[in-house]
Amino acid sequence: MSTFDDLVTEALSVPTGWDFTWLSGRASEGRPWWGYSRLMAERMAGARAALDVQTGAGELLAALPSPPPRLAATESWPPNVALATERLAPVGGTVVEVADDADLPFDDGSFDLVTCRHPTVVRWPEIARVLSPGGRYLSQQVGAGSVRELTDFMMGPQPVSQVRAAHRAVGRAEAAGLDVVTLHQQSLPMTFDDVAAVIVFLRTVIWIVPGFDVDTYRERLVAMHEHIAEHGPFRATSERFLIEARRPA
Repeated sequence: MSTFDDLVTEALSVPTGWDFTWLSGRASEGRPWWGYSRLMAERMAGARAALDVQTGAGELLAALPSPPPRLAATESWPPNVALATERLAPVGGTVVEVADDADLPFDDGSFDLVTCRHPTVVRWPEIARVLSPGGRYLSQQVGAGSVRELTDFMMGPQPVSQVRAAHRAVGRAEAAGLDVVTLHQQSLPMTFDDVAAVIVFLRTVIWIVPGFDVDTYRERLVAMHEHIAEHGPFRATSERFLIEARRPA
């Protein structure tokens, strides 16, 4: 088994950014029963103009079997902007670099479909503004208390914030003038096979342990390393919900 210091060094060599490729084989997470990728592809096939917000590196859009005539995406992280631009060019998609919390640089009523998987923030009034009458927003999001076992291990018991709760999303959607037509929730198993996976995850998903860095949390990371050595992979629970909202015609 690798030493603690070796695993820390390995984890810190992984570039930061919204890319979980490195975690494959070292961490796992269950998939929601509703199949977001399939639902998104179905909605995209029937759309005339679609926007994917916070698209990441564009993997989902690039794999669409039937992209709409107009396909646009936003992304905030420059390396992902470059990757998504390259990937979406063959399907006629365009990518605009936009901060996650910024206004969307599109005219009112520009799209009959807006999608987003795992947004860091949702600007509900902006979503409603760029949707055409009758248009829909489809999103899979991280729910309240997701991976709380890891938060509590690193920080001690913490109150569960309701900022990401599904009912809050419903309220904000309705406040923006949208009708929520679908809401599903599911708790899913998650495992971390070594402390390097924990470090990479916490450096990427920054709200799980706010202000995380290896030096500050070294003592707890050592405890995590020892816990995994004695008990096997660290187990947690991720929370996901699917929300679909419609702008009234």
